[in-house]
Amino acid sequence: MTQENADIQPQAEPHIVKSHDIHIDADYADWIADIKSRYRSAQVKAAVKVNAEKLLFNWQLGRDLVQKKAEERWGAGVVEQVSLDLKREFPNAEGFSTSNLWFMKRWYSFYTTNVNPKILQQFADNVQHSNQQAVSKLYQVGKEIQEKILYQDGKEFPLPFALVPWRHHIEILYRCKSIDEALFYVAKTIEQGLSRDALINCIKANLYEHQGKIVNNFTDHLPALQSKLVQEVLKENYDFGFATVEHEIYDEAELEEALTKNVTDLLLELGTGFAFLGRQKELVVGGRSRKIDLLFYHIRLRCYVVCELKAKPFEPEFAGKLNYYVNAVDELLKTDDENPTIGLLVCSDMDKIDVQWSFKGISTPMGVATYNNIRIKDALPSQELLAERVRLLQKELQETKRLMSKAGNAENSQS
Repeated sequence: MTQENADIQPQAEPHIVKSHDIHIDADYADWIADIKSRYRSAQVKAAVKVNAEKLLFNWQLGRDLVQKKAEERWGAGVVEQVSLDLKREFPNAEGFSTSNLWFMKRWYSFYTTNVNPKILQQFADNVQHSNQQAVSKLYQVGKEIQEKILYQDGKEFPLPFALVPWRHHIEILYRCKSIDEALFYVAKTIEQGLSRDALINCIKANLYEHQGKIVNNFTDHLPALQSKLVQEVLKENYDFGFATVEHEIYDEAELEEALTKNVTDLLLELGTGFAFLGRQKELVVGGRSRKIDLLFYHIRLRCYVVCELKAKPFEPEFAGKLNYYVNAVDELLKTDDENPTIGLLVCSDMDKIDVQWSFKGISTPMGVATYNNIRIKDALPSQELLAERVRLLQKELQETKRLMSKAGNAENSQS
C-alpha cells in the first residue's frame, strides 16, 4: 500500500454513538437545531439567488432582442440562430430553445412596451410592504444582483419577479390579457407559494375577476391595510363543485355536511391561510347554546372567520344573525393581540342592494358571497349529455343496419 493510499481512510457510515462516548443535553440540542436552521437558510439563499440570476438573464436577453431590433437587423431567423449558437456553446444548459427565447422577448415587451414604468415600481413597493416573507427573500438575493437591475433606459427588472419561477412567468404571460391581471397572479404566486398547477387553476377559475369584489363593509369597520388584505383573501363566488348533495332540493345542514366531507377541497377553494376549526362550533351565551355553521382561523389575517351557509338566496335577517355570531366570537374566543373577527355569509344568490342596505347599522366586518356548481347525486343527465347519448345510439343503429344489409347482400349473391 502506497503512502498516498494509506492516508486515505474509508468514510465512516453514520451510526449511533455509544452512550458512554457522548452526553447530550439541552445546549447540544439547541446547537444542532441552530446548525440545521443555518443550513436551510443557506439553501434558500442559494436557490433564490440562482433563480434571480436566471430571470435577470432572461429579462436582459429579451431586452436585447427588442432594443436591437434583431429581426430587422439580422433577418427573420435571428432568434433561431441565437438559440443554436447558445446551445452549441452551452450544450448542457437548459432554456435556450427557440420558443423559450421568443418568450423572453415577449416577456420583456409585455411589461415595458407602452407601459408606465411607475406601474412596475408600484408593484414592487406593494409586494415588499405587504409581504414580510417576500422582503426577507428579496434581501437574500444579495446586493450584487440588485446592482444589476437598473438599465440606462429606466426600465428596470422588477425585483419581486425573482421570487417566481420562469415556468410560472411563462404561464402568466401566455394566459393573461393585461398588465394588471399578470401582476395580480405574480403577487399571488409570491404570497401563497403557488405551484405551477395551482397557478393555472387560479387563472382558469378567473380569480383575478372574482377576488376582492365580495360585497362587504370592511372599509367601515377595519383599518385600511387590514380591509385591503381581507378583500384580497375573500372571493365573491365559491366553486363547490367538489361537494355532492343527495337531492336537488337540500337545506343548510345537507350543504354543510357535503362541504365538510371534503374539508381539504373546501380549504383549497377558500385559499391559502385558512385553518378549519370546526363545524357547528358551540358557543354558550347567557346559558344558551349557539352553534356556528363553520369556524375558521386565517393565519395571515390573524383573525377568526365565522362562516354561515345558506342554501337559498340572501335575506336581510341573515346579516343580523351573522353579526351576532361575530360579536360572540370576539367576546369569547378572540385575544387582545388578534385582529377583529370577520363574518362570511355564503348563499346561493343575492341582490347587492339588499346586502348593502342590510349592512346599515351592523357593527362588525362582514362580507356576502355566493356559491355554485354543487353536484346533485340523483340529478337527471343534462340536455347535452342526453343528446350525445342519442347521437351515439343512432350511429350504432346505422352501423348495425349497414352490417345486416351487407350480410344480406352477400347471402343473396351466394344463392
